[in-house]
Amino acid sequence: MMIKETKTLCPICKAILDATIEEEGGSIWLVRSCPEHGHFRDLYWSDAALWHKFEQFDSVGRGVENPNVVNPGGSCPENCGLCSFHKSGTLLANIDLTNRCNLDCDFCFANARACGFIYEPSFDEIVRMMQLLRAEKPVPAPAVQFSGGEPTMRDDLMELIRKAKEIGFPQVQLATNGIKMAQDVGYVEDLKSAGLSTVYLHFDGVTKETNSKIKSDEKAVRNCEDVGLGVVLVPTIIKGRNDHEIGPIIRYAADHFKAVRGVNFQPIAFTGAASEEDVQRERITIPELLEDIEDQTSGIIRKSDFYPVPCVVPFSDLVEAYTGLPQVRFTPHQHCGAATYVFITDKGMVPINRMVDVESFFRSIENLTEKLKKGGQLNKYLSLIEGIREMNDSFRKSEQGSTAQFWKLIGKTLVMQNFDALREFHWNALFVGTMHFMDKYNYDLSRVQRCCIHYATPDGKLIPFCTYNSGPVYREKVWSAHRK
Repeated sequence: MMIKETKTLCPICKAILDATIEEEGGSIWLVRSCPEHGHFRDLYWSDAALWHKFEQFDSVGRGVENPNVVNPGGSCPENCGLCSFHKSGTLLANIDLTNRCNLDCDFCFANARACGFIYEPSFDEIVRMMQLLRAEKPVPAPAVQFSGGEPTMRDDLMELIRKAKEIGFPQVQLATNGIKMAQDVGYVEDLKSAGLSTVYLHFDGVTKETNSKIKSDEKAVRNCEDVGLGVVLVPTIIKGRNDHEIGPIIRYAADHFKAVRGVNFQPIAFTGAASEEDVQRERITIPELLEDIEDQTSGIIRKSDFYPVPCVVPFSDLVEAYTGLPQVRFTPHQHCGAATYVFITDKGMVPINRMVDVESFFRSIENLTEKLKKGGQLNKYLSLIEGIREMNDSFRKSEQGSTAQFWKLIGKTLVMQNFDALREFHWNALFVGTMHFMDKYNYDLSRVQRCCIHYATPDGKLIPFCTYNSGPVYREKVWSAHRK
């Protein structure tokens, strides 16, 4: 059964093709034909019911007011930049500081060591990229992540972090293998002092069999804990290699809660010389990963606890209605990822869904937003009181007693107008999520146009993540054009 139409690329010649998204056998498939290379049918999602649940949270963004590229209709994904057809602003910007790396991971989509040349933008070039991001309208990019290669191989990393804070980024992140951070706690202290917000640590498992640098990773986490620097674990999940350690990774995060703020699983995307046999053997979809989480946590965290990223758009609408100012909007495609929050208590992990009827809570937020739009300070106050009462109906009493803490946070945010209180939420809950980046076998242009994670390049462009790393692979073009 056909669900919808989209456009994709031929996995061989990269020609733009019409495609259909179809439901069959309880799964979702991407189907297309290339005049030269024939018919292709690839698994998109392994659970049709979950696909349809996530469809309910579809929320298309407003794009940017100052695109870097004006493209003619039908040309996507050519000349990315952000173009005038892109539908989402930048939530997180990546800047590749270098393609040098002190590891050689066989599944790295950057494939840094195979280039045969050095890509390493100058300090001034990186500053211009950051200024471009903060000039984005109507909302400047709120977060920048320094990546690579391995960004800790740059001697000026501390200066770049300080400059990012000076330019105005509320969040400055570092995607790293953690080797240098494990070797020197003083280096970690320097990162924090410079203004680093979060370390995104490549962490593929809890044993030597799945993670050859586990001892180094453990030391890096301890050093971050010692200096009070937050860590997000980022495992690349490959079926048959480390998918049996999904639950243990979450338990490791919970056990090191003082430092680890979240786990962001990334199912492998097949780039380079990957064969169809590799795809069949090693592909893991978002629903399969969520099923593994439920199985390997003995049902403590369930597949039904997860929601797509756009589910939080009502919060942006609420703050926008309350302040009258445009807000960051989480509008990636509803099938790009899934997430939940888990509170860590003395009795174990408690998903947020045990404390609140999430969907009812979202509806109460939407109702409050509509009331706030009517205007007037008195109306605003009365609407808040009424809205809070309605939200209270969404809460359930938790056996751990955590509901009261969560409710206090909501009240502080809305009644006291302390939106910084939302930061407190992140420091009292463990984020568990997944983003499944696309490859040539499941490339969906409707997802590309909704992407919220963009790469800044030295030539003044902002390129969607899955276009930069797969499909046309702009990464190779950018690195080659600006090689040393």
